[in-house]
Amino acid sequence: MENKRLYELLAALAAGRLTEPEKKELAELSLDESGAEAFQRQIAELMKVMPEEAVADKTEWLTLLNDVMATDKTAGAPVPLRRVHSLRRWGWAAASVVLLLTAGAYFLASRESAPPQTARNTIIAPGRQGAILTLADGSEVLLDSLKNGIIAQQNGTRVVLQNGQLAYDRSGESSGQIAYNTMKTPRGRQFSVMLPDGTLVWLNAASSIRYPTVFNGKNRTVEVTGEAYFEVTANASQPFIVQVKDRMSVEVLGTHFNVNSYEDKEVIRTTLLQGSVNVNATTGSRLLLKPSQQALLRQNGVLDLDPHPDIDQVMAWKNGIFYFVDAELPEIMEQLARWYDVEVRYELGVKTQYFSGKMQRNIQLSEALFVLRMSGVNCRIEDRSIIVSPGAN
Repeated sequence: MENKRLYELLAALAAGRLTEPEKKELAELSLDESGAEAFQRQIAELMKVMPEEAVADKTEWLTLLNDVMATDKTAGAPVPLRRVHSLRRWGWAAASVVLLLTAGAYFLASRESAPPQTARNTIIAPGRQGAILTLADGSEVLLDSLKNGIIAQQNGTRVVLQNGQLAYDRSGESSGQIAYNTMKTPRGRQFSVMLPDGTLVWLNAASSIRYPTVFNGKNRTVEVTGEAYFEVTANASQPFIVQVKDRMSVEVLGTHFNVNSYEDKEVIRTTLLQGSVNVNATTGSRLLLKPSQQALLRQNGVLDLDPHPDIDQVMAWKNGIFYFVDAELPEIMEQLARWYDVEVRYELGVKTQYFSGKMQRNIQLSEALFVLRMSGVNCRIEDRSIIVSPGAN
């Protein structure tokens, strides 16, 4: 036994004789990053030797586990994917170990009636690094599986792929004619690029950026769709401008900021992390953002200021996390659909529900839906679709 004490505590939990001090001790062990994998393995090992009737009551186990994980281990420890205004809460200790308890919970689920064959065999992996680069001549390069090296040369510039990031290296004199490239991430992909001026850009799934291979002239102008995070190289004599559709632009000199402009969103959000930016709507509205502020461009062209956005939530996608705060179920499903490249279908009678919490983005879709089911969402996978049905799971 790799950790006798951990096993003893889990066995006591299963037997219903865990004391309050032992609950705190078990919770602290679950938060220990070095013991995270051991925690999962011990749960699975314990389940193997337990009689079936001992784990038949899933509700009781969920209550016990939630009780342990709700223990005040560290101040401000997040409790992911809890259902707002619901008596049933399914708590995880922290984002880094957000699925620790699902090892045991999966085992519990497997003791129930077997799921349909299609559901059991549907494995949908999380999104990964990948993009399509469209060169100035219109040719396309799939970046998903290319090796490091020069992948194109155009207008005096080499296009180089290095360790999963695209970069531009000036190799000669430009012809003087502006050449544009477009990098697009399909659903289920994300990628980063270093622009010719050294600016770093990360694209979320279902996003794109169009930019010149050389920044000449008065401004450095790019166009984006979807969601992108920028770390702009400072150049006071050549402002950096991000055009967002035909509705607004963001003007900076050197700064870090995030733009979320997905088509299915009614609001375009520009969030500043460092430096300063001017957000200019085509209607004439204008905002100067300070760090940790967010501009919201509404469909009527009005710009509003959010002085205290949740920066962790804004940057969650770049940090490999789904992060929801009182989010409606459709909003959660939209993010899952983009990342896992699936469709979402709702059956009649699905009620409005709100959730808060975190999940890793590197888990399989079945694991993400398991977390939602434990939070009360009745959902399943059919082929490459998520089916949401009315009623609690």
